[in-house]
Amino acid sequence: MNNKLKQTLGFWSCFSVAVGLVVASSTMVALGQGMGIAGGGFVIAMIAAWILQHFSAQSYAELSCIMPHSGGIRTYTRVAMGALPAVVATILGFVVPNLFAIPTELAVASSVLSDTFFPSISPLIFGGILLISLTITNIVGVDIFAKLQIMFTMTMMVSMTLLGLIGLTGIGAAPAPVIADIPFNAMGTGVFSLTALAIWLFIGIEFVTPMAQETKNSERNIPRAMFLGLVVIFAVNLVYGFASLKYVPAEQLASSNQPHIDMARAILGRPGVIWISIISIFASASSISTVIAVVPRMLYGMALSHELPKIFCKIHPTFRTPWIGIIAMSSAIGAFYYGGICDAPNLVIYILSACCAWLFCYVIAHINVIILRVRYPKMHRPYKSRFYPIPQIIGTLGIIYSIVNIAPVPEMKEPIFTLVGIMTVLAVTYGVIWLKFVVKQPLFKPQSMREAQADWIQVEENLNITGITATFGIEPKDPVKSPV
Repeated sequence: MNNKLKQTLGFWSCFSVAVGLVVASSTMVALGQGMGIAGGGFVIAMIAAWILQHFSAQSYAELSCIMPHSGGIRTYTRVAMGALPAVVATILGFVVPNLFAIPTELAVASSVLSDTFFPSISPLIFGGILLISLTITNIVGVDIFAKLQIMFTMTMMVSMTLLGLIGLTGIGAAPAPVIADIPFNAMGTGVFSLTALAIWLFIGIEFVTPMAQETKNSERNIPRAMFLGLVVIFAVNLVYGFASLKYVPAEQLASSNQPHIDMARAILGRPGVIWISIISIFASASSISTVIAVVPRMLYGMALSHELPKIFCKIHPTFRTPWIGIIAMSSAIGAFYYGGICDAPNLVIYILSACCAWLFCYVIAHINVIILRVRYPKMHRPYKSRFYPIPQIIGTLGIIYSIVNIAPVPEMKEPIFTLVGIMTVLAVTYGVIWLKFVVKQPLFKPQSMREAQADWIQVEENLNITGITATFGIEPKDPVKSPV
């Protein structure tokens, strides 16, 4: 049976996916608080983050073109390092960040909805309604929010650009308030400690890479989509960030959980608040819905590969969706939301906790490229990272520096590392116990390319047989050229 996907996606489709999965309400919180903490000097951290993400994009582009499969970092790492690093990388790269970031998105959306439109109703109610609604729509297969995500996100970027230009030029805006001048970069070299916060503005650009097999000229279009996407995102954030400093005091930006709303209010008053609130709510809703759709399908694939309990393989008899995984992910998001994130005084702690876990996967991706270059030097690579191994070495060192200095202020350091530390210990403990004592797989034995290819085909056939349309679901189109 030929179940290969057609190569129908062009450059602009890839660009829309790369950009659409990056920008969300939480990135606006990170941008506003970063500009508030460092002033205009935050752009230095943004440039450093942009360079690191450019290097990460190179590594992901190379890996995706030689292993075009929906498993992403799990697939690459299993071939490079073995089962345990692959499981841990998946949990820390996809599950843990979303347990911090998505409740944060939920908190921002529910708070904006309450403050802007229904101030007499608690945000907790809106948060619960939104989470339950998106869970139900994903179980029944009604993925309207996921389908509209790109449109909403692109609309948000256009809105941010327009608001930023209005603020910078003063055309059609309220008069800029008198705000005390602050030095461009009062933090000096300390501004580089904000690199991790700035990386959150670009994180997720690599989510387009699993679409390699569905893309025309993937070795050309996917890298170009990521690289141009990084440029566009940087430009939009630059305009909006400096307009925010012009209209909102730095100390207010630094302490606000809704700095993007504060900026729109200062520029256009009530109409500006309504404008950015609607866009922000839909952007958050689309991000939440997409995670509820994507992660359970990844859990489904892990269960088929014996990396998770078989219960995650269960498919709803009517709607043909992985409902156990959807409910499990939604329940975990709800637990983190109501467990403290919903009324957290500073949401950036959870944003940085998610960022810290996510950065771990970027390090793994760089190491994967180096290992596979050494192990399979003659392998056909449709895309090769430029100036190898410089991007991988500098990227790894830069990301490690960002992780070590992830806290923008000293009092945030302990809660961030405590949250990430607990989740890391749990991920490693689970991986060791499950792989060694339950399914009895070697922990660090790399999978051969042929074995990996057989697993890809098995997973994709199961996805087709059960009627699940896997997000980014693809299979290798040609035998992998390797020396083994």
